[in-house]
Order: sequence, then C-alpha cells, then structure tokens
Amino acid sequence: MEGTVVTPSAVPPDEPALKKGAINYVSSVVIGVASTAPGYSLAAVLGLIVAVEGIGVQAPAVMIVSFIPILCVAWAYRYLNRADPDCGTTFSWAAKAFGPSAGWIGGWAIIVADIIVMANLAQIAGLYSFLLVDSSATPSTAVVTLVGVVWIAVMTWVCVIGIELNAKTQRWLLTAEIVTLATFAIVALIRVWTESIPGSIDPSLSWFNPFAIGSFDALVSGVLIGIFIYWGWDSLVTVNEETEDSDTVPGKAAVSATLILLGIYVIVSTAALAFGGVDRLANDESGDVLGLLANDVFGSSLLGKLVIIAVLSSAAASTQTTILPTARTTLSMARAKALPSALGKIHPQYLTPHVSTIWMGALSIVWYVGLTIVSENILFDSIAALGLMIAFYYGLTGFACVWYFRRELTKSTKNFIMAGVLPLAGGLMLLGVFIKSCSDLSKPENSTAGDSWLGLGPPLVIGVGMLLLGVVLMIIWRFNGHPEFFRLKPEVSPPGLLDDPAIEVPPPHAA
Repeated sequence: MEGTVVTPSAVPPDEPALKKGAINYVSSVVIGVASTAPGYSLAAVLGLIVAVEGIGVQAPAVMIVSFIPILCVAWAYRYLNRADPDCGTTFSWAAKAFGPSAGWIGGWAIIVADIIVMANLAQIAGLYSFLLVDSSATPSTAVVTLVGVVWIAVMTWVCVIGIELNAKTQRWLLTAEIVTLATFAIVALIRVWTESIPGSIDPSLSWFNPFAIGSFDALVSGVLIGIFIYWGWDSLVTVNEETEDSDTVPGKAAVSATLILLGIYVIVSTAALAFGGVDRLANDESGDVLGLLANDVFGSSLLGKLVIIAVLSSAAASTQTTILPTARTTLSMARAKALPSALGKIHPQYLTPHVSTIWMGALSIVWYVGLTIVSENILFDSIAALGLMIAFYYGLTGFACVWYFRRELTKSTKNFIMAGVLPLAGGLMLLGVFIKSCSDLSKPENSTAGDSWLGLGPPLVIGVGMLLLGVVLMIIWRFNGHPEFFRLKPEVSPPGLLDDPAIEVPPPHAA
C-alpha cells in the first residue's frame, strides 16, 4: 500500500533551522565543482587511465564516456530535489520511493564514503603543504598525518561557523585551482604547437572518439577509473535548504557543475597527454601526473609550484565540501528519527548543523589516524573500496527518480526522457560499474599489498563489509526503541509535480 509523500526530516517548530537563502546559484555551482577536487583527481587518475592497455591517447574520450552516467544521475538529482529539497538527498528520496530501509542504507553509504575519502584528502593536503615549501621534501608519515589532521580540524571549524564563510572560502580555493589548471593547459598546448618538445604529441580529434579505443574491455576498464573523478558534485544539493530557490537552483547547479567538470577534465587531460606523451604518463609511479609535468611545462621550478598550489587548494576545498554533505545527511536522518536526535541540532547563532559537523570531523580524524597507525596499505585499500559506495548511492538515486515519478513519465515526452530514461540509464550503468568493481576488487592482486582476506581482495571486503555494517546498525536502531522512521510509507509523486514544482507536497504518513 502506498502512503502519501515522505518528508522524513521535517524541522520541529521550536528548533532553529538551517540558514535560508545563504547560497546563490554561483556559490552552489562552486561548491559542486570544488567538491570533486578536480586538480587532485586529475593528478592521481590520469596516468592510470592512460596506462590501461588499448587507451593511451584516447584518455580524453574516456573522460567523456565516464561523464555520461554522471550527467544522467544529475538529472535525477534535479527532479528529486524539485519534489523534495531536503538536505538528506539520497536518504530522503530513496525513502520516498522505496521505503525507509532503502533510504537508511542510501544515507549510510554517503556517510561511509565521505569519511573514507577524508583520510585520502587529508593526507594529500598534508603532503602538499610540505611540497609547497620544498618540492624535494620527504616528510615522515607521522608529520604528514599531523598536518592532515590540522587541515581536517580547520575545515571542520569553517563548516561550523557559517555557510556563507564556507561558500566564500570555496570561491577563493576554486579560483586558485581553476586559474592554475587553465594556465597549465594553455602553456602546455602552446609549447607543443610552437616548440619541439621531446616525447610530445600533437592533439588529434581522434583522442575524443571512444570508438577509437582498442577494445570494449579497455573502455570499460578506463571508465571504471574515470567515473569516480566526477564524484562529489552532489555536495551542492545537500546544502539545498540553505540555497536560494531551494526547489530549483540546486538541481540546475548540479547539471551545470558536472558540465564544467567535463570541460576541465577533457581540456587538462588533453594538454597533459600532448605535452608528456603516452609513455611518460603511463609509467609515472608518483601518483601525481600534473606534478610530474609542472616544472617542464612552465620551465621553472618556481612556476611549477603553481600546480602544487592547485592540488593543495583542490584537496583543501574538497576536505571542506566533504564535511558538508555528511553533516547534512546525518542532520536529515536525525530529524527523521533515523539517527540520534543530537545530530539534528542547529547552532542558534551560526545556523549550521554543528553537532553533526563536529562528529564528522572527529570521526574522519579517528579513521585517518587509526588506519595510518595500523597499516597504510589498509588505508589505500579502503580508498579503493570507495567506488562501491559511490556507485551504490548514485545508482540508487537514479532508480528512485524513475520509481517516484513513474505515474508522471507518460504524460509528456520531456518527462519520459528527462525524469525516466536518463535517470534509469544512469542507474543501470552504475549498477554495471558496481558489479564490475566487485569482480575486480575481489582479486587479491588488485589490493595495495596483494593480500587476501577471506580469500578475497581487501578492498572488496572493506566495501561490502561497510555496507553490511550499515544493515546491522539499521536493524539495531530499528529494534532498540526507535521504530518511528521505519513506519513511514513509500509513495508516488503528486500529479503535475514535474510540470509545476510549486505544488504543495502533503505531510508524511506513518503506518
């Protein structure tokens, strides 16, 4: 039996709410782009894509193909945000479409993915802080970890004291990053076209043609890597309750942010490939392709530090915007009584979810320091497991859009394609990514140290284990005196909502 619309995170009338209208369209797009850490993502991933047998110069084409499921899911975010501009995003929307349990696990996947990636971002921020001062520096793991912890603490504080400061900080960090990446790409391409650079290759239109890739398996392998450099843009939707015109602006900004990311990735990857050549990028063992090329591109170690600034600002910005969605997901879940009520508190002065934000920062520090002490290999394997969580909750959002709007899809061609075909295609593609990732991560040789846990690769055990842990915690919460949220009924979109977002959504209905 279907009930009326589920809005699980209704704000109690006697409690302060998140600050309305604090973020405009531009700031929303900035948060979405900055959240993906484009500078760091390119530096870490481009060499891996180029190295896949059969791809080579077709790396820009892989960037384009990897973007397709992301764009499809962005449309799902746009329409679901129109129906319910709730900061819980996937948590709230999956609960509407499929019921409370699906929503809870979707929210859990967001939380786990964000905490895991914080360790990697903090480590990059810590390391590049030293490289900015001395590019030949080799600081100890303990010192890098300490600086990384300081970065987490500072960004947590910024997120607590106000969303406007958060947005302004993002603008400065992203501006520094984009200007540096653009300068790198322009200088690299000009030098390739005007000078004789050893190992360089003149760009060709075939580089952007996915059909020129050696085999379908090579394309799939490249996309498995490339798809996750787009992850994070959905942070802008988690601050929808603090955004101007919350029912329309975040959805439009989500689509714009993903298109901007596509442009950045295609242009910069083309420039790096043209300047460095396939062999140099494919054989890079530093995990930092842009840093590898920076000094040569600019012809100066001093100017080469610009790229270090780009990667550092990228990691710092993403650290901040990773705290944002987690704090607001847990806020939404707490308001829905799916998590402890303390996580739903809003600071009376700053109007931010200060308790959730502080907990996010604290758990990230514990995770980062703990895994660094136990084993850096486990830290890297946990990062490899990220893909499972990302594919899971992005794909779930795509399917939720189709199911929630199912009665509206046949009312117009636009509805059918934009709210039906595209989100479904995105969900199916990400389901395929999830299955393929499980297959790849199950092989012990694909782990950092080549170890075997339970006869499987550690990244798969960590990824699936985290999702199963969520199921266990959900069951414990449900049967430990907190059944209210789990009584909510799934529902279907009110008639006409796709065409008129001003239609009032009814209150939640419990069994």
